[in-house]
Amino acid sequence: MEFEDKMLSCRDCNKQFVFSAGEQEFFSAKGLVNEPKRCPNCRLLMRIQRNGEDVNRVAEVSCAECGVPTRVPFQPKGYRPVYCAYCFQTKKREPQPEQATADEEHVADDLITGVVSS
Repeated sequence: MEFEDKMLSCRDCNKQFVFSAGEQEFFSAKGLVNEPKRCPNCRLLMRIQRNGEDVNRVAEVSCAECGVPTRVPFQPKGYRPVYCAYCFQTKKREPQPEQATADEEHVADDLITGVVSS
């Protein structure tokens, strides 16, 4: 069965969000029949509240890829890009370059072995 992206409306904030083909495939594989009622931002807030955590730790930022305002469950430090849920999933599916520089390999080796270099 082929899935196509759908536009849904969030029941909390009433904003439109994309229920992507990949998400639909995931829902189908898990046996879930109902579509999501909340956008990714509102789902994040509900999850944090349900876990009894502080909602104030959630940061609202603009997606580095598409510029859409999104919420993340951490305070960004500013040295790495932050993506909305849709762009994050898209980036995750893209093949990553397999070539690493010697410095990156050295840092990776240090992390694995626990060596701290100065």
